[in-house]
Amino acid sequence: MSNYSIGVDLGGTKILAGVIDTNTGTVIEYSKKRTQTEFGKNSIIQNIIENVEKAICKAQIPVSKISSLGIGAAGQVDREKGILISSPNIECYDIELKNILENHFNIPVYVGNDVEVATLGEMKFGSGIGYKNFVCIFIGAGIGSGIVQNGEIYQGFTGTAGEIGHIIVDSGGRACSCGGHGCLEAYASRTAIEKKILASLKKGHNSVIRDIIKDEEQIRSRHIKQALEEGDEIVLNCITEASEYLSSGLATIINFYNPQLIILGGGLISNIDFFYEITVKKTIAKSLPTPSERVKITRTALGDFSGIVGASLLEKAYLEKLN
Repeated sequence: MSNYSIGVDLGGTKILAGVIDTNTGTVIEYSKKRTQTEFGKNSIIQNIIENVEKAICKAQIPVSKISSLGIGAAGQVDREKGILISSPNIECYDIELKNILENHFNIPVYVGNDVEVATLGEMKFGSGIGYKNFVCIFIGAGIGSGIVQNGEIYQGFTGTAGEIGHIIVDSGGRACSCGGHGCLEAYASRTAIEKKILASLKKGHNSVIRDIIKDEEQIRSRHIKQALEEGDEIVLNCITEASEYLSSGLATIINFYNPQLIILGGGLISNIDFFYEITVKKTIAKSLPTPSERVKITRTALGDFSGIVGASLLEKAYLEKLN
């Protein structure tokens, strides 16, 4: 089996594809595009194909030397059939990723949940090295987590373990993309923060964010970071509120699961020190004394590449299970 594999991170805002050396976790080359959910599943598939082809071209490695293609998709997946069943953040359902991409590239395709796959990347080549029991949590368009138990990814009875974004933090509270109300994701994701900021702007409150985002369609992590650096009170209040809810969710994980380690990732965490630091501080303060004294909280080591590195390892993980 070749040590080169393709990893794809299919998220609500971006598609990232890379050629990975699976022996070392090195990203040889990569390509990134906007997901363009508004144009439907055919557009998403086409963007995946174009990204993969571009990454292969940049890496100058022939497809014949690539062992497999792995995809981490945001949402619930059928791992055996390679289908993205549902994804509120991508707004598409029943995408047959495995069949379509195997027919196009003529190499084996493996599909997993995006955060579960990113957790695999951090476990093998990132901040999870040396730990047997930990939780990896990503805060992006949504909030998801991967659970490592006794050195293996824990998927749960129905294969949906780790949906921390949908623990209830405010019973009967804000509507969530999952159809429920009061979910953590509706209060602490980047999408939730964006909605809160835009609501304040609509009420006529002054904020430098208006000038920062200009004609862009979404408020990104980099916009929030710049606004905080300029002392924007509206953005500061929104970020502070989000950290309050996020820290409550993390404290719940510490008290319930008692992990050795919590790894935090996503644009808000990696780009905004203030958000990361106050969230960690509040998390420890809210947790029970004994587990909070022992747990380590850190950022991802692979950053934006956690997902594509982990996705590239799906074939190896599958073959290890067979053996």
